[in-house]
Amino acid sequence: MGEIEQRPTPGSRLGAPENSGISTLERGQKPPPTPSGKLVSIKIQMLDDTQEAFEVPQRAPGKVLLDAVCNHLNLVEGDYFGLEFPDHKKITVWLDLLKPIVKQIRRPKHVVVKFVVKFFPPDHTQLQEELTRYLFALQVKQDLAQGRLTCNDTSAALLISHIVQSEIGDFDEALDREHLAKNKYIPQQDALEDKIVEFHHNHIGQTPAESDFQLLEIARRLEMYGIRLHPAKDREGTKINLAVANTGILVFQGFTKINAFNWAKVRKLSFKRKRFLIKLRPDANSAYQDTLEFLMASRDFCKSFWKICVEHHAFFRLFEEPKPKPKPVLFSRGSSFRFSGRTQKQVLDYVKEGGHKKVQFERKHSKIHSIRSLASQPTELNSEVLEQSQQSASLTFGEGAESPGGQSCRQGKEPKVSAGEPGSHPSPAPRRSPAGNKQADGAASAPTEEEEEVVKDRTQQSKPQPPQPSTGSLTGSPHLSELSVNSQGGVAPANVTLSPNLSPDTKQASPLISPLLNDQACPRTDDEDEGRRKRFPTDKAYFIAKEVSITERTYLKDLEVITSWFQSTVSKEDAMPEALKSLIFPNFEPLHKFHTNFLKEIEQRLALWEGRSNAQIRDYQRIGDVMLKNIQGMKHLAAHLWKHSEALEALENGIKSSRRLENFCRDFELQKVCYLPLNTFLLRPLHRLMHYKQVLERLCKHHPPSHADFRDCRAALAEITEMVAQLHGTMIKMENFQKLHELKKDLIGIDNLVVPGREFIRLGSLSKLSGKGLQQRMFFLFNDVLLYTSRGLTASNQFKVHGQLPLYGMTIEDSEDEWGVPHCLTLRGQRQSIIVAASSRSEMEKWVEDIQMAIDLAEKSSSPAPEFLASSPPDNKSPDEATAADQESEDDLSASRTSLERQAPHRGNTMVHVCWHRNTSVSMVDFSIAVENQLSGNLLRKFKNSNGWQKLWVVFTNFCLFFYKSHQDNHPLASLPLLGYSLTIPSESENIQKDYVFKLHFKSHVYYFRAESEYTFERWMEVIRSATSSASRPHVLSHKESLVY
Repeated sequence: MGEIEQRPTPGSRLGAPENSGISTLERGQKPPPTPSGKLVSIKIQMLDDTQEAFEVPQRAPGKVLLDAVCNHLNLVEGDYFGLEFPDHKKITVWLDLLKPIVKQIRRPKHVVVKFVVKFFPPDHTQLQEELTRYLFALQVKQDLAQGRLTCNDTSAALLISHIVQSEIGDFDEALDREHLAKNKYIPQQDALEDKIVEFHHNHIGQTPAESDFQLLEIARRLEMYGIRLHPAKDREGTKINLAVANTGILVFQGFTKINAFNWAKVRKLSFKRKRFLIKLRPDANSAYQDTLEFLMASRDFCKSFWKICVEHHAFFRLFEEPKPKPKPVLFSRGSSFRFSGRTQKQVLDYVKEGGHKKVQFERKHSKIHSIRSLASQPTELNSEVLEQSQQSASLTFGEGAESPGGQSCRQGKEPKVSAGEPGSHPSPAPRRSPAGNKQADGAASAPTEEEEEVVKDRTQQSKPQPPQPSTGSLTGSPHLSELSVNSQGGVAPANVTLSPNLSPDTKQASPLISPLLNDQACPRTDDEDEGRRKRFPTDKAYFIAKEVSITERTYLKDLEVITSWFQSTVSKEDAMPEALKSLIFPNFEPLHKFHTNFLKEIEQRLALWEGRSNAQIRDYQRIGDVMLKNIQGMKHLAAHLWKHSEALEALENGIKSSRRLENFCRDFELQKVCYLPLNTFLLRPLHRLMHYKQVLERLCKHHPPSHADFRDCRAALAEITEMVAQLHGTMIKMENFQKLHELKKDLIGIDNLVVPGREFIRLGSLSKLSGKGLQQRMFFLFNDVLLYTSRGLTASNQFKVHGQLPLYGMTIEDSEDEWGVPHCLTLRGQRQSIIVAASSRSEMEKWVEDIQMAIDLAEKSSSPAPEFLASSPPDNKSPDEATAADQESEDDLSASRTSLERQAPHRGNTMVHVCWHRNTSVSMVDFSIAVENQLSGNLLRKFKNSNGWQKLWVVFTNFCLFFYKSHQDNHPLASLPLLGYSLTIPSESENIQKDYVFKLHFKSHVYYFRAESEYTFERWMEVIRSATSSASRPHVLSHKESLVY
């Protein structure tokens, strides 16, 4: 009798060390060598109905054949698929990956093995690769044609309309009807033809990748999606069908689901001869017996279904591959079968690590060819990391030029592929972009493997940028692993390189390769710079003064975003009311003029300090007098500073009431120069006052009272402290107001997030335990409510709200022992409870502390939180419930707004997305500290495997490093969000051999940065540490104020 019992293992823990994503073997183990010997040719039928022949050693295990098929397809997420074939008893079974092929397929010449989807995930957004989604779409198409995927006529017509869109493109009624006459997608298709054509008319402009996504979005809601029925009888002899899914074991009568047993309820699965047994966990409220028994047609049918259950349970519920049981010395009892391969968590981790190359593929049935990259998702963080290689594949798109040709891997009847020779099969031919004339000319090159920065390359914008002078080329890196991309407006320059993984049929151009960030293309800085630096003054006060100068340059650039770029754009379009214009621009222009003169004075003083004039140096080795004079001058501008909070509120209210103004501001945010949310720039003058205060505090601490500059520094500190104190309450209120509006743009399913009295506290990624297992969710904590959301692969990259938990009356319980999951909590509200798990102990402690603080705040308020979710029903399901959470009704398909409808582009590098992909969290206190810790200046950067150093102008703000070629550039070339990174000093073994070097690393991404002096080194370490580590609780409490507006 075979059996499988669920038991938590040390490896199946949320906080366990992650697998490398390459192998499921333990550290130090090696995979068994592929057996040599006679090769056997096996025919594989692909999902697009083509056949391929693969030659493998006949004694090789089944995994060798599956790996050969996945390698042939360049399929990264191959673990969702399997090989099925009829055995010698004509029973369709899955190929066992551990057993020798020759023992399973008795007569290979007469058997056709089918490559099909084996594991259907609960949410298709977990499929990261376009090729994977394409193959899933082919499986749905196949299931429709074979009658496996049953649904109502409306759903069937909608599914077929997306298939037609992906195959022939935009709507043309005559072409549609001709295509439908030649292709039968479902039995009795003729009756649905008019409805299919009607639906197809709504998909104009949709790419094949988007069509696949929409197809899966609709199919996943159908009851029979991914279901394979296995005939059986219950104890009374009633004919039923059993099936297994990601949630557990399902019972059908015909095509109607009558029961479900979630994995959380099942204690043991076993079989004995023809009987399939399900042993349930004890439940006083359940009407079922302890053990359920079903009778199947034969022992072979029963064992086959038991194996499928074992594999589904392991793939969706375990964190790593189960270890093999030790072989008994004398007698064996039960089946030795076990799941082999990566679990779903390991697959997701591997793809997020980005340790793979992405290449093109051909859609056999489609007249619209695609490159593997979801067109609507250029901002996806977990993209590929290409290796640095001269031989990397490349695409050249030029006007009138043909793309490189090549034989398709699907041409010919049965091309043979040897499993032992990965390079022996032809690669799919690169395809020319259908919108070739819209793409920039260029030639290809490959960037270095460590280039994780993200390029602000928003060429998808339909409106051209204002004709401002450009200071640098539009450049970037396609290495988006664990990072963010902003797609910017503007036209791509000529001679630009496109990597093969970038989508040419997208309306949004993909990131381009930066000559600045590429290791070979940047001028080097040699040791001759050392001597030049040594001629500068060594007094700490000089470096503090220099910091004022270089950060003032950045501040002026930020002011110019409003006074020059935004104002220039506003003047060309009549989208903003005159009252709003008169509130914003007249209050920023005087500030820009004042700080331009302030910067000149500081730079003149530094020139004298450095001895670059004939003046008496000793009289000018100070900065306090310049600071005092200009801070006193700022007091006359206080009226303008008070207006900035009013301008921010007026702008947000205008956006709320005017769709035209909303679109206008969103389009401006997509320009290269707007590297932060627009409303952040409106608060920059208030933030700058805090920087002056910090600088003067350091100067006063450095100078002894007898120093000539001490009196002026102290007087300037008193003046600026008074101004900050007057504006502090407004600043705290406006930071919260700005953050709420920024979060509102990232969320779908909320009507009134920004309401008086609501305070943002923390956002971050947690795993929510449900009937589907642990699923990543994004949580948003406010002073009255906790939201949880999921991220969809949508054009806007927004997060969909799944539910809310009012904090009034909530309690927190530690649930590690109850559920066997580390860092696990139960949040019990008055109406519902959820179980969540953090990625580490420290993350859990941060959440517990902040949630408890928020509960205390809610208890002190007069009433529970108001309902404000727009459409998402509360999720009242516990992990033990039989039905899967968040299941949509099939009847809602035609009326629902699907996730890839034509939505506006949305910035994809917000802090919400960074936290999602780094699996971390950040609080409002962290944001407030980040405002105080801003810095800019020149740094030298080196990659892990490079020899030279690159000189870059670097701006640190909003937890992110922004890279410029020089301080004169108007927009950053690339960015590096630092949440989740570790900050250290290089060890001797790293052989850096330079002074003032610090190291940033996250997983496999490593960067070295070199400062020009000990002071700047310490300052960069100080501000970056504020982004890579969280604030302590005493600091938290000092920042909390009541925010009412």
